Amino acid sequence: MNTAGTSDLTLSPAEHSRQLRRAIFAGTVGTIIEAYDFLLYVIVAPLVFAKLYFPASAPLAGVLQAFGIYAVGFVARPVGAALFGHYGDRIGRKVTLISTLLLTGLSTFAVGFIPGYATIGIWGAVILTVVRFIQGLGIGGEWGGATLIAMEWARTNAHRGFITSWPQWGGPAGLFFANLAVLAFSALSGDQFLAWGWRVPFWLSIIMVGVGLYIRLGILETPVFARIIEQRRVERTPVLEVIKRQPKQIPLTAFCRMAEQGPFYVYAAFVFVYGTKVSGMSRDFLLTAVLAATLLSGVTTPLAGHISDRIGRKRMYLIGAATTGIFTFIYFAMMNSLMPALIFLAIVLSFIPHDMMYGPQAALIAECFTPRLRYSGSSLGFHLASIIAGGPAPLIATALFAAFRSGYAVACYVLFCAVVSITATLFLPDYTNRDISHEFDAPPVEPEAAAAS
Repeated sequence: MNTAGTSDLTLSPAEHSRQLRRAIFAGTVGTIIEAYDFLLYVIVAPLVFAKLYFPASAPLAGVLQAFGIYAVGFVARPVGAALFGHYGDRIGRKVTLISTLLLTGLSTFAVGFIPGYATIGIWGAVILTVVRFIQGLGIGGEWGGATLIAMEWARTNAHRGFITSWPQWGGPAGLFFANLAVLAFSALSGDQFLAWGWRVPFWLSIIMVGVGLYIRLGILETPVFARIIEQRRVERTPVLEVIKRQPKQIPLTAFCRMAEQGPFYVYAAFVFVYGTKVSGMSRDFLLTAVLAATLLSGVTTPLAGHISDRIGRKRMYLIGAATTGIFTFIYFAMMNSLMPALIFLAIVLSFIPHDMMYGPQAALIAECFTPRLRYSGSSLGFHLASIIAGGPAPLIATALFAAFRSGYAVACYVLFCAVVSITATLFLPDYTNRDISHEFDAPPVEPEAAAAS
């Protein structure tokens, strides 16, 4: 096996710290690009795609069809997780991350060129669906590598929650840039936004890909994967092996994400449907409010990761899930007030319960899997949630609203997600501040027991 480019395990402390900073930066930049690329569709879908690709449909039906294509990207994510998880555990974190960056970025760039229904009929929606699937494949492999390349360079066990919260921080940062781009070109293009203005943010993604590629080419392979190669413990079929050896962790890590991912897309995507049709707010008002919410997430996401290092990963996550279930009812009450100040505040506050889970989530999930199977296992668990939570969330929210004409029906769905997350998280192991650099196929050894041995 070619091990060129793997890290030197005899790096000095100063060199190691420098590589850790580079790894965190590389992982964070990658997830910013991933989030920008993926969430750009979430913003544009209800604003543009329903009219552009499904002009003959009723407004709500068009939104449902646009969100249907959006869900295709989530279906592709577990496929990408299995594909790139295999190579991430076989040939390394670095090479796989470069591949996922290119696949995601180039497919997003291509979205900006797809003609509408008026030009090529239904084929526009068909091409958009194919490109969306390809984009989902790349994102399916991105998260696991971005998380591991940061986490596996950590020299201490005490700060993994904080370290891995920075690649997570890329999520709200990417949403910020996506909102900013749509808001800017909405203002610049005015009435022409539907004709061409929406395409420019997709084209801009190619610049971000170039920056991310430059950064990722300059990092070394992680010491953990280098040790796996040195010990000749690379698995031939890591995806099948992790399903065989750690079968419970995969569905549990998927279900634990219900309260994080499902509600997030209610707050980030469905808000444009509810905010315009019920709250009576303009597109730009809602974009600005979501923009402010992402700025706050830039603080609360790493803060939640840091707190999880102090009080425990599971405890922090459970608090976030419970808060999400309760807050959503308050959120819709504020959205129903028709008062701009309260609506703006509701949108800004809506990301905080999400961030309480999202900050420690990367460490919580990645820590559950043994190193030689970690890319495959964590990616599968993380992205299987796409099928049960992220993908269906705007569809379910829109369908519930169409049926009941009430935001509280959507709030009940969010509460259900919270209950599922709390139940799954209670059954997960907690590896906070424990050594996870060596192989394990059994429950972790407590720090006191390890010291005694």
